[in-house]
Amino acid sequence: MIDLHTHSTASDGEFPPERLVQEAARAGISAIALTDHDTIAGLEIARKEAETRGIRLIPGVELEISWLPPPGVSGTGPGGEFHLLGLGISRPSPAFRDALAELSRLREARNREMLGRMNKLGMDVSYDELKALSGGHSIGRPHFAGLLVNRKIVKTREQAFERYLVPGKPLYVPKGGLNFDRAAVVIREAGGIPVLAHPMSLFVAWGRLPDLIRELRDRGLAGLEAWHPSAKVRSCRRLEDLARSLGLYVTEGSDFHGPLFRPGRQLGYSAAGRKIGEAVLEAIGPLLADTPLPAAHSALKIS
Repeated sequence: MIDLHTHSTASDGEFPPERLVQEAARAGISAIALTDHDTIAGLEIARKEAETRGIRLIPGVELEISWLPPPGVSGTGPGGEFHLLGLGISRPSPAFRDALAELSRLREARNREMLGRMNKLGMDVSYDELKALSGGHSIGRPHFAGLLVNRKIVKTREQAFERYLVPGKPLYVPKGGLNFDRAAVVIREAGGIPVLAHPMSLFVAWGRLPDLIRELRDRGLAGLEAWHPSAKVRSCRRLEDLARSLGLYVTEGSDFHGPLFRPGRQLGYSAAGRKIGEAVLEAIGPLLADTPLPAAHSALKIS
């Protein structure tokens, strides 16, 4: 088994990087990609642990993309998000690190706005309290959920999201992100391949999705994460067929955050408990060493 999409405490996962690798070893996984949100802070620790455990670590990242749907897109709903995986980040460039720094600034601004909303609701919380919950790492909505549970404002993290942290609820603030073209370029400059994470999260209707993915491919997209735990098997198969018809690579991941943060997700398994086989990695392996920069395109309105 392998897994090409996981998270650690460096972003919003439950386990520190070394513990994540240890859990992967226990699960019988031979290769794992650590793809924390907007950071590569956990990669070195994970790499050392992976060497000890005899597991191949694929250095990765998951970047937030500013998602502005083009005119005429139907089926786009509240909460649609665009995440871009970078698999094989082997040589982070200055431009790549600048992009991560910008995302960090955007994330902190969002967190402080969410914190301000909590205080306006009379919850009386501080940024230091949130930092303590995150262990000094990147703060995200799971940490706000944990704070709401600790304060006994809700009973569970699921309630925290449902009542406060999803689009349309009092504490939800949209995330800022990178321009897609820039993100695709910096991933490739860093030695990685750009892969659209969980495409169904775009909330784009099937009638428009092929054209959208085709345009992204022309601007540097290399693959689709066709198989993901949040999607139905039928949708995953359609995405896989779409990827192959467009000459894109098919990837698969658990998007593991830990049993407490994302119950029901297991390392090495994707949609409907499907085991992620090594053939997925074999198909993209040659790309992980080096990839050419994409040609410049500007037809799609993503900013």
